[in-house]
Amino acid sequence: MAEALVQITNLRKHYDAGRGQTVRAVDGVSFAIERGETLGIVGESGCGKTTLGRCILRLVEPTSGEVRFEGQDLLELKKSDLRRLRRRMQIIFQDPYSSLNPRMTIGDIIAEPMVVYKLQPSRAAARAKVVELLQQVGLFDYMAQRYPHELSGGQRQRVGIARALAMEPSFIVCDEPVSALDVSIQAQIINLLEELQQKLGLTYLFIAHDLAVVRHISDRVVVMYLGKVMEIADRDALYAEPLHPYTQALLEAVPIPDPAIEATREYRVLGGEVPSPLAPPAGCVFHTRCPRATEECKMAVPELREVKPGHFAACIKV
Repeated sequence: MAEALVQITNLRKHYDAGRGQTVRAVDGVSFAIERGETLGIVGESGCGKTTLGRCILRLVEPTSGEVRFEGQDLLELKKSDLRRLRRRMQIIFQDPYSSLNPRMTIGDIIAEPMVVYKLQPSRAAARAKVVELLQQVGLFDYMAQRYPHELSGGQRQRVGIARALAMEPSFIVCDEPVSALDVSIQAQIINLLEELQQKLGLTYLFIAHDLAVVRHISDRVVVMYLGKVMEIADRDALYAEPLHPYTQALLEAVPIPDPAIEATREYRVLGGEVPSPLAPPAGCVFHTRCPRATEECKMAVPELREVKPGHFAACIKV
């Protein structure tokens, strides 16, 4: 394996909901991201994917745990030290309509981080770099003079990518970067991200709820449910032979493009609702909906263990 660029150990983010209640948005998550790979994170809405990504970058302060980037524990760094390191870690936000300042031109939006961090010797050099970045993400030079409202959703997301690249990062958190876009535009953005990764040697944490997109872009996949990791595996192994009952249910819910096959397939719908994060179930958090659950599952908290080489699952029945 290549050197781990990011190492997350027992990361937790709990929110005080008042009246003695706590929301466990991220609850004891551990995994590593190898240099140059794309690690996908999937799960239902509210499972903690976005919170996890922001905790890694310390956009949200974690409750406890450890996040190591290039060997340094980010949670132990002072703000001044973190600021110097943070330029090598960037994020592409989910909503291209709200992540860009409507009062600034596209050129100023992309140039601002370079000016703040003094990455270019002058404003003229920064403007020249803006043109280069616009071309790199498939936009025209004249768009530097435009405002965000004058661009389409796909063009705005390209601006968000250019802004992230302006800092010359080695690690980028992609927080559902295509979920707000049309399907045809999604493919263009995914292809762009892959081209940039090959050209610049980038490492991605790719957060999404679209399993087809994750399968296309990711090298390995992490499956989350109610703040916990259910399964980690290589992309092909996970989709060919999912081990955890929750992963199996997720993949079975994906529609098949062939109408004839889709009409004849059998569905196994999960019973019940996702439990409230204010009161997660004891034992395995998935046992209230799991078709394999027994009394033991209500008491034992399953450890994430290596069932097969490189294939981890948090289930005592596997």
